Amino acid sequence: MRPRRWLRQIAVLAVLFLILFAIAELRAPPERLAAEGAAVQVIDGDSLRIGERTVRLQGIDAVEFHQPCRMPDGKEWRCGVEARKTLATLIAKGGLACEPQATDNFGRAVSVCSAAGVGDIAAALVAQGWAVSGDGEREGGYTAEQQAARAAKRGIWRGSFVRPAEWRAAHPRSAPSPVPAT
Repeated sequence: MRPRRWLRQIAVLAVLFLILFAIAELRAPPERLAAEGAAVQVIDGDSLRIGERTVRLQGIDAVEFHQPCRMPDGKEWRCGVEARKTLATLIAKGGLACEPQATDNFGRAVSVCSAAGVGDIAAALVAQGWAVSGDGEREGGYTAEQQAARAAKRGIWRGSFVRPAEWRAAHPRSAPSPVPAT
């Protein structure tokens, strides 16, 4: 009987060890993503791919690639295309690094990213008027940048637009083809 008791105790300890290891892995900070040698592709105004990993900028919601906006005179223009071009320009300066904060429902690393001479890329996109503060569900931390862009009529604020979350809800997801960062 005694050998079985030891086996049972060892099995219980092994299971506890595995549980503790799994908890430690879940709590470990996600690995930093850097573009050093990896191909970088811009998907839309707030998403990009570094190597095989897809990244979404935390705290903002950019107009979708296929989303139109309206100028004050009523003319429609492709603001989603401009948002993607702006993100590509910001990361083209090099030094792209992203700190994953979470993983979203699509498996993307929701991250705070920076690039050479830019600092917080999400803040720059909101300040230039190509994204709104927040992710469509929660308020973001870029309200000052958004207020300044709106007051100066930069980017999407120069005319009218549908909030990106509302536009996505009204239009089936049609992902644009990623373009290499220039």
